Amino acid sequence: MINPAKITKVIPESIAEEIGFEPGDAIVAINGVKPRDLIDYQFLCADEFLELEVLDTRGKTHYIEIEKDYDDGLGLEFETALFDGLIQCNNRCPFCFIDQQPPGKRSSLYFKDDDYRLSFLYGSYLTLTNLPEKEWERIEQMRLSPLYVSVHATEPEVRIRLLKNQRAGQILEQLKWFQERRLQIHAQVVVCPGINDGEHLEKTLRDLTSFHTGDIPAVASIAVVPVGLTKFRPQEDELVPVTREKAKEVISQVKLLCQEFKQKFDSSVAWLADEWFLIAGEELPSEAEYEEYPQLANGVGSISLFIKQFTQAAKELLPPKIATPKKLNWVVGNAVETAFKPLVEQLNKVDGLEVKMRALYSDYWGQNISVTGLLTGQDLLFHLRGEDLGDGILLPSVMLKHGELIFLDDMSITEVSEQLNTVILPVAGVEDLINTCCQ
Repeated sequence: MINPAKITKVIPESIAEEIGFEPGDAIVAINGVKPRDLIDYQFLCADEFLELEVLDTRGKTHYIEIEKDYDDGLGLEFETALFDGLIQCNNRCPFCFIDQQPPGKRSSLYFKDDDYRLSFLYGSYLTLTNLPEKEWERIEQMRLSPLYVSVHATEPEVRIRLLKNQRAGQILEQLKWFQERRLQIHAQVVVCPGINDGEHLEKTLRDLTSFHTGDIPAVASIAVVPVGLTKFRPQEDELVPVTREKAKEVISQVKLLCQEFKQKFDSSVAWLADEWFLIAGEELPSEAEYEEYPQLANGVGSISLFIKQFTQAAKELLPPKIATPKKLNWVVGNAVETAFKPLVEQLNKVDGLEVKMRALYSDYWGQNISVTGLLTGQDLLFHLRGEDLGDGILLPSVMLKHGELIFLDDMSITEVSEQLNTVILPVAGVEDLINTCCQ
């Protein structure tokens, strides 16, 4: 069922504001077609002449004609990118983060999406196991590329074992489908020790790079990621955590293969997520090795890029002193503690500014090494309750639900702030971090 596209925001000085659209209005159809998602909406709005069927907040239907320049946007934002509902996952991957959460949290945390439209729009990963023929046809007709695909293994029996889905064994045929249509994917391989590592990992990387050919390679890049496990996962899942020794082994194996790929393709094609080096206690690769950062969403080079951006921004934005002295606490996952120490030293060179890095592990998830984005409100309480937190906490916004001030454990910023008796200052990116420290 396709629902009307409910508007949440009208961009100032846009066509939509000029016409009189308001939040709460909903678009039913464009030129007689009901858009099923944001992709349809953007495609239909590319025309110069539009007839919109609109439902206002009182339930009254209006028909509006618009003449505009080709490709001019209307200036509307919507409640959701999908107007016909989410395409849900039909796999039972034992390492799925959704299944490694405690019960009783907000319902959206348990939605297992496997939707190619979210992959195209936002870079989320899908498995290609749940697409009927009409959706494959739509991908081809609308040239929805690149998509982001969780491959994990190319050997049919290994991928079936990982995804617990017989259709998972079709991955190589699906990659050929992309290749024949000159469409691209970015691939992800989550390494589960004892299942898809070792010779299986080598086979997977060689199979995937065999599609990295031509002017539009079907496999544009590959991210190799360590499996992440929490204390809430099912005990019968056959998974084991990545040890320091395993991390060193995988780093050595993938680096060797990437040297070969670099010679053959003039690109590494495959990259290791930063976590491998943090687990192994090894230095991160140099910035140059990440090429154009094609796998940032998988944490491939994200630390290196953040440090580079901070260093550049600090030259322009960090003042020699601030008017009112401040003592702040910067909360991060303990995985980045060593890498971020020089950044804290730079901040503390500002006269009147004192920043203390609080590098935390996640007691909530039961992880000894934690990335910043997985820290929860309860982790902050566990580590920081009763401490002198000065003038407040600098909180990376990756710890919060997109667009809302809520942690992964459903605690709100307000709750945590009250219990810690301090101000919490969400910061999004380098410039926001520096400006919040110095303003």
